[in-house]
Amino acid sequence: MDNQDILKLDNQICFAFYACSREITKLYRPMLEKIDLTYTQYVTMLALWEEDHVTVTALGNKLYLDSGTLTPLLKKLEAAGHLTRTRDRNDERSVLVELTAQGRALRELAVDFPNQLACKLDGTPEEAAGLLAITHQFLQKIQQSSNKE
Repeated sequence: MDNQDILKLDNQICFAFYACSREITKLYRPMLEKIDLTYTQYVTMLALWEEDHVTVTALGNKLYLDSGTLTPLLKKLEAAGHLTRTRDRNDERSVLVELTAQGRALRELAVDFPNQLACKLDGTPEEAAGLLAITHQFLQKIQQSSNKE
């Protein structure tokens, strides 16, 4: 790639990921409106359905969200009745996040969302698995690069 092309928008990996993320979020919107969640709330619930009763710090690390973004998000999910936040009895500095029965039940309403998205994209399971594997490898390289700094 010569110097003329190096800064073209279409040649930027970062922009391709950014654009894909925005477009996927748009595809999820109609599904998420049915259960009254934003995309960021949805991925937060995904993380909690996977592992409940976690600290805010651990949840933020898993979601790549800082506390300034995560705290208001958790407050909204708590106000909606999906989770509770309580101080850890063993460490007052930590706040534990736990799903309510309503939050756990919401999972059943969302369980078909990945299949619905796959249908919208008209892709094969093999394509999706390959893309996911490459994306995870790329994310791991980014994390390794960040840890070197």
